[in-house]
Amino acid sequence: MEYKDYYQILGVSKNATDKEIRQAYRRLARKYHPDLNPNNKAAQEKFKEINEAHQVLTDPDKRKKYDALGANWQQFEQYQRAGGQGPFQWGGFGGAQYRTVTQEELEDLLGGLGGEIGGFSDFFRTFFGGGFADATMRGQARPRRGQDIEQSVEISLEEAYRGTTRVLQKDSRRLEIKIPPGVKTGSKIRYAGEGMAGLRGGSAGDLYLRVQVLPHPTFTREGDDLRCQVPVDLYTAVLGGEIKVPTLKGTLALKIPPETQSDRTFRLAGQGMPCLNAPNVFGDLYVQVRVVLPERLTPAERELFQRLAQMRSRG
Repeated sequence: MEYKDYYQILGVSKNATDKEIRQAYRRLARKYHPDLNPNNKAAQEKFKEINEAHQVLTDPDKRKKYDALGANWQQFEQYQRAGGQGPFQWGGFGGAQYRTVTQEELEDLLGGLGGEIGGFSDFFRTFFGGGFADATMRGQARPRRGQDIEQSVEISLEEAYRGTTRVLQKDSRRLEIKIPPGVKTGSKIRYAGEGMAGLRGGSAGDLYLRVQVLPHPTFTREGDDLRCQVPVDLYTAVLGGEIKVPTLKGTLALKIPPETQSDRTFRLAGQGMPCLNAPNVFGDLYVQVRVVLPERLTPAERELFQRLAQMRSRG
């Protein structure tokens, strides 16, 4: 039966602090966790070793008992088989120091035998006996909640505006996920109890839909506000008039004052995106005017522009 060097398993020294041991455990547990290494038996065995070492070295009493016998655990096994009669020799790691202990001292050191230990190595059972399975170890058999699942979903800006649904297939069931109005890229929709199944009767995890709103050809989004550009002909920009402005609800008329400069921005209150969790509250739409110059002028039109230029220069 192979001796288990718990310090070596965690990659720490025998003088490691409790903090250093826990940090090493967390680092290795993330690396070898069965959920991250499916169908990898070697990683699963490594995870069991890491967990076993952590259970012992983070408990002061367990660590004391483990350090006391160390690699000389086989002597204790022989002692048990012999019925525990008389003193025997034991020492620390490497056996550098020895002294004789009585049966009473040994029983006080190792604690009472009995109870149950599950999921640990033969070395652990032989070395420590059932009495080492305290409440922390028995917690290994407690129900464990299932892992959450995160799934990405793409929607259009129009779907984000009015809300939509997505149908997912899970096992033999179809799940209809409702996506509320106002969601943004990065929003998460929770569907309770549809994640990974729990262990040992634990509750199932949750399903999260991570939303990705696709770019729109007309509108850009800034929080709950929208922006767009609208072309305006030169004559309307100079003389004033009405232009048509697209919104996610339809087309609106916007009155342009005379002498409107290109890039001027107009605010249409309440014509932006609905606010998440407050669908009756809307952001604004900002319309940027882009003045478009006339092309393919006729000789008569060019003459008029020349006369206008002369008039402006004399003014």
